[in-house]
Amino acid sequence: MSGYSPKEIEKKWQEKWAEQKVFQSQTDLGKPKYYVLEMFPYPSGRLHMGHVRNYTMGDVIARYKMSTGHNVLHPMGWDAFGMPAENAAMASGGHPKEWTYNNIEVMKSQMRPMGWTLDWEREFATCDPDYYGKQQELFLDFLDAGLFIAKMQL
Repeated sequence: MSGYSPKEIEKKWQEKWAEQKVFQSQTDLGKPKYYVLEMFPYPSGRLHMGHVRNYTMGDVIARYKMSTGHNVLHPMGWDAFGMPAENAAMASGGHPKEWTYNNIEVMKSQMRPMGWTLDWEREFATCDPDYYGKQQELFLDFLDAGLFIAKMQL
C-alpha cells in the first residue's frame, strides 16, 4: 500500500458522498433533529483561515450529531445584501449582482474540496429576491400580528 494521497482519496470519497447525498438533509421523523448554522460568509471571493476554522468547528459538530443518530440540517448561506457588496463591486468596476454571484462561485469552489458536511441543496444568498422577499413578508406578518411596534422619531 502506498502513502496517503489527499488529492486522490479526498476526491474519491467526496464524489461518493455527493452521489449518495450523504450530507443532504432528509425528513426523518424517527430521528431527533439538529440544526448547525455557522455565520454566513460575506462573498469577498476568497476564503481565509478564519473561514476554515469556523466551518471546520461546525463540521465537527454536524458529524458528531450525525454519528449519534440525529437528522442534521447544515445549510450554507451568503451574507451578500447591501452596501458592502455594492461598494466592492463599484470599486472593481463591475455590476454588484455579477460581482457577488461570481465571488460566491469562487468561494464555493474553495469550500467544496474541504469536504465539510454542508447541505448545498439548502444554499441561499441574502441578496436573492426569493430570500429577502420572504423576510419582508415575515416582517409585515409580525407587524400585522402586533408582534412588532414601529416607532418613528422625527
